[in-house]
Amino acid sequence: MSDFVPLADLCLKITKGTTPNAKDGGFADSGVNYIKSESLTYSGSIDATKFAFISEETNQRLKRSIIQNGDVLYSIAGANLGKCGIARRDHLPANTNQAVAIIRVDEQRASHRFISFCLRNPSFVQSVLGGVAQSAQPNVNLAEIGRFRIPNLPLPEQHAIAATLGALDDKIELNRKMNATLEAMARALFRDWFVNFGPTRAKMEGRTPYLSPYLSPDLWSLFPDRLDAEGKPEGWEVRPVGDFAELKGGKQLEKEHIADAGPVPVFGGAGLMGYTTNHNADGFVISVGRVGAYCGQFFSHRGKAWINNNASLIRPNAGVSGEWLLIALRHIDMDVIKKGAAQPFVSNGDIAKVGIVWPGDAIISAFSDALVSLIRKAEANKAESRTLAQTRDLLLPRLMSGELRVVEAERLTSEGT
Repeated sequence: MSDFVPLADLCLKITKGTTPNAKDGGFADSGVNYIKSESLTYSGSIDATKFAFISEETNQRLKRSIIQNGDVLYSIAGANLGKCGIARRDHLPANTNQAVAIIRVDEQRASHRFISFCLRNPSFVQSVLGGVAQSAQPNVNLAEIGRFRIPNLPLPEQHAIAATLGALDDKIELNRKMNATLEAMARALFRDWFVNFGPTRAKMEGRTPYLSPYLSPDLWSLFPDRLDAEGKPEGWEVRPVGDFAELKGGKQLEKEHIADAGPVPVFGGAGLMGYTTNHNADGFVISVGRVGAYCGQFFSHRGKAWINNNASLIRPNAGVSGEWLLIALRHIDMDVIKKGAAQPFVSNGDIAKVGIVWPGDAIISAFSDALVSLIRKAEANKAESRTLAQTRDLLLPRLMSGELRVVEAERLTSEGT
């Protein structure tokens, strides 16, 4: 028996997506999920926030690339080459584009989750990227994917490996969902107090006590009794971001100093882009993507960080709550200050001029007390997920090579190593 088997021998089909044109119906504002290569990651997750959409009619015209539950999606071209993910039921209905291969595994011969882990094995990823490193437009074709060498393990062993590593992925995904809930709670609280002015409106309408888990009786008196002529609570101001923070462009960090793991996160134009050992920011760090398709998004980290050249550091002034400032920034309509078409960007000067509502120190302090507890929980979840990911990435190649057996891996996982 061979130690490896071609991927094609384990699949029902390997095909690729279709890019819709005007004749097919093009893209839509909502409808069927259209999973682009930008949604895939080297960690195996699929970022639903980066989906586009097509209509159901367009989806049926592109029926060759309709995605099914359990399909392994593999990016085959460009900067996202080698990234992959598994389509889940909550992603469906879905379709994808020509830069993504659809690998439909024969479950009688292999586990689709096992195949996904094989494709995510760091040594395998490097071999694929190394094979096309000199190409102007790196890509792999479907025939080459079919020739990928997959460890020829018995199906029960594949399932056992996939279950062990998948348990770590599942906990990471659970943490992600918990953090999405925590962020939604923080946003809802901010909108209620500083966008909809809920407590002040409740006072004007005689609705007391105001129902809010974060508004205790001692805080009720902090809110004004009425709105002013501009529609905001009396005494509150609209002040520019520059009153609360200094904005400073990041500094380029060479690629050889950025790794998949490390003690210090690196933030670029699209957010987290890797890790390093140096830092140019510390404390409660807020960064904003300054250049690129995802410019205008805000990110945070507590501790040392490196802000790269396509991002900017937003350093809160002394006495300003970084947690409040972060969520206030995330409520800004950044589209109105973006410039450039082919390469969108936002300038530090324009961000500094944007107005945000300032209610005074007392209310900001109360809001921050509630917000910090949510952010701390989210940070703990992120830290746990990083540890889980490191454990998974340590076990993955050892399990695939046979150096480590599943029973040993389960013991190491339970010990938290």
